[in-house]
Amino acid sequence: MTFDFPQVDLPSEIVAWTDVTEDILNLYRQSCRLKAGIFAICMEGSIKASINLIDYEIKENDLITLLPGSIIQLREKTEKVRLSFVGFSSKCTERVNLFKLFLDLFHKTTEHPVLPLNQEAAGYFKEYFAFVTRLACNEEITIAPEMTEALLNTVLAATRMVYKNYSKANRKSSRKEEICKELVQAVAQHYVTERKALFYANTLGISLQHLSTTVKQVTGKNVLDIIAYIVIMDAKAKLKSTQMTIQEIAFSLNFPTASFFGKYFKRHVGMTPVQFRES
Repeated sequence: MTFDFPQVDLPSEIVAWTDVTEDILNLYRQSCRLKAGIFAICMEGSIKASINLIDYEIKENDLITLLPGSIIQLREKTEKVRLSFVGFSSKCTERVNLFKLFLDLFHKTTEHPVLPLNQEAAGYFKEYFAFVTRLACNEEITIAPEMTEALLNTVLAATRMVYKNYSKANRKSSRKEEICKELVQAVAQHYVTERKALFYANTLGISLQHLSTTVKQVTGKNVLDIIAYIVIMDAKAKLKSTQMTIQEIAFSLNFPTASFFGKYFKRHVGMTPVQFRES
């Protein structure tokens, strides 16, 4: 029997707040797996958190990037803390296919979900999060899905820039990180037709054992997790944002039958494609 963490989503497509204090954070002490995508910045103080089962101390001006699927648990506060955040529900992230948009930096966000920013860069995020909070909390404004997607894309663009600059400023990627980057790029290119780890080991010109060990060390996931994650994100996007039938989606992803696709989807998501589309 395998254990999984309770899954947590947001109640609306976009949720933003500039004054999340320890009193509120105390409500989230239990480990959970996020279905939403959350971007936060520490405004003041510090707090300890476990992200994907690794402990971090989050300090003032740290940027926190939590992609869907992240496991999060907040631990004891070390001093008075206040966070600002913008979150996008699974419905929104699946519609824009967030994972594909962030594909080239997937291993970086997994390895470094918490990044320190300088005062100027942190200020830009704080101002933008405050702007989004005013929109999201204004009851007289109805944020259309197109605007939510635009807001998400803006946050993604800024976060991508931070991660790329961080990588350049701090150090060159290690060979292990390069292997993971090459794997993700190869999966993005071939996942429709190739879902065996051995294919990707051969494509990268390394042994399956080397690939498996490297991916586990860098990302905490195994090769099949990476492949399945991309396949499922594509399937979710098609289920939520198109009128394609289940059979058409199955064939578009190179599954032999809708039934086979349904079993694969349920194994990884916990519900059938029809249930997911109607949820």
